[in-house]
Amino acid sequence: MKNQFDFDLGRIKDIIKEKHCKTVGLQFPEGFKRQAFKIAGELEDDTGSDIIISGNPCFGACDIDTTLVGKVDVMFHFGHSKMGNFENVVFIEARSNVDVMECVKIALPLFKTKNIGLITTVQHIHRLEETARFLDENGKKGISGKGDIRVSYPGQVLGCNFTAARLECEEYLYIGSGIFHPLGVAIATGKRVVAADPYMNQAIEVSPEKFIRKRSGYIAKSLEAKVFGIIVSSKSGQNRIHLARKLSGMATRHGKKAQVIMMDLVTPEQLLAFKVDAYVNTACPRITIDDADRFHVPVLTPGEFEIVLGERKWDSLEMDEILGDEIQT
Repeated sequence: MKNQFDFDLGRIKDIIKEKHCKTVGLQFPEGFKRQAFKIAGELEDDTGSDIIISGNPCFGACDIDTTLVGKVDVMFHFGHSKMGNFENVVFIEARSNVDVMECVKIALPLFKTKNIGLITTVQHIHRLEETARFLDENGKKGISGKGDIRVSYPGQVLGCNFTAARLECEEYLYIGSGIFHPLGVAIATGKRVVAADPYMNQAIEVSPEKFIRKRSGYIAKSLEAKVFGIIVSSKSGQNRIHLARKLSGMATRHGKKAQVIMMDLVTPEQLLAFKVDAYVNTACPRITIDDADRFHVPVLTPGEFEIVLGERKWDSLEMDEILGDEIQT
């Protein structure tokens, strides 16, 4: 069976040979780790290099295994586009080979206006031009936004950044699997998003109402909280220490106690020992959303914390984003 993703092994082998690399690191996100041994074995056989695979969790291009980087001649980071400056890290985007046009055709009748904002992840970014042509042939116009410096391609959205979706349009077409990215765009823009999944071959309109109600519940539970732990990631692409200090000062002005906690891997188990009423997460925004029910106390986004303190109105609830000017990677 043909692999659904292009791991660009020919290019990797050429780089290893051209640079005469003796020790090579490989870093995979969770979804690609099943391929790790097969890829490592082929690279060792064809290049003669020693391969070290990163066993640490990897949540994005913001999460480079810097320890491994310091132990190898070159490290190949799979599944994400370039972010930050690392002399010996090569980003392998792992573009998808899956045909997206069938799900785009299914999505077409769901649109109500002419101008359609096109958004996707790096795995399908090479399909946006084809999608735009199809929409044009069917009386629509597909448009893509550039995004900020954390975004490599027009139309690309990250789990922590939706700047490429801020366009002059009333609705969006998201191509990809999962609901997190299109949900984030729907909340960040307040506009309709149709999610077309090329793996399930289906298209649905994303509804953020249930998500907003759930997040409002965590805010309500935190209104009487007196002690907050403000989480900061030590990962270079997630470290928002300046935001954490700002939030800590804001808490003090409102008569609350707040302590900044810096950590690498943020898990419910690691936070269980701290005695706080609620946490504020400035690390990867997906932690707040994906693991919300697993924490022993509410975990808020920075914006939700501002609502709790009365600095922001309830109806201004939005997805947390890490913007390009917040972090110097």
